[in-house]
Amino acid sequence: MPAKHPRPTAAAVVLTALPEEYDAVRAHLVDAEEIVHPRSGTRVELGRLADTAWTVALAELGVGALTAASLTTQIVDWLDPEAVLFVGVAGGLKDDIEIGDVVVATKVYAIHGGKQTPEGFQARPEVWQGSHRLVQAARSALRDMPDVRGHRKAIAVGDVVLADDRSAFAAHIRHHYNDACAIEMEGSGAAHAAHLNGQLDALVIRGISDLANADKHTADASGSQTLAAERAASVAVGVLRKHQPRESSDSEEDPQVRYGGDHIDFRGGTFHGPVIGKQTGR
Repeated sequence: MPAKHPRPTAAAVVLTALPEEYDAVRAHLVDAEEIVHPRSGTRVELGRLADTAWTVALAELGVGALTAASLTTQIVDWLDPEAVLFVGVAGGLKDDIEIGDVVVATKVYAIHGGKQTPEGFQARPEVWQGSHRLVQAARSALRDMPDVRGHRKAIAVGDVVLADDRSAFAAHIRHHYNDACAIEMEGSGAAHAAHLNGQLDALVIRGISDLANADKHTADASGSQTLAAERAASVAVGVLRKHQPRESSDSEEDPQVRYGGDHIDFRGGTFHGPVIGKQTGR
């Protein structure tokens, strides 16, 4: 009878949509090995983030929030991670957002929900908050990355490639999602899948590759997607380096507990009588 292979696990899953995004993250992994889901055929590379305790699974899902939601659910059920990051490129929506900037999503909007009435369209958005732990790690990581211009802002997600900042759709986003500073196509699917899991820290990180206007094609042709993907990948790696996996802790004590100098820890000891302590001056 053939030996059963142990079920693979990954402490973190990093999801991408495009080859440029995948390659940018792949460059940070060592000892990567491709593994295949036994039923669906979904493929990920499982590797290590050098000089950390992270085991990372990297996947290229393709474009679209529906695909992202279904494959994120499948990969999470398969690999049982504690953190999920969606890393890639996006279009900028604000005048102070530049190509090469990185947006860490404090909120992710699904922008197509609503009701059409005789008085006009009434938005009914869904929104997911970025993991507080991971957003805090991102804030810390960005302080150590002076060459990266980072923003902690909301991101809009829809099944539209926006290449006209004067269109009715662009006006719709400005009116109903005014705090969104970038737009992309997959983050809401991954965020929703993580939310339904109930136990995952999830974060969307996007590099700005264009300004969601008529110059998008020119920006893409100049290599801006590769630049934006590399910047987003570097921030994602910085987040993981700041936020170590729970199982890597060197101590079993509650990390929130802090003791003063008069505390003696007897955990693990065996005593057959009373223990008496005396506090003295220095």
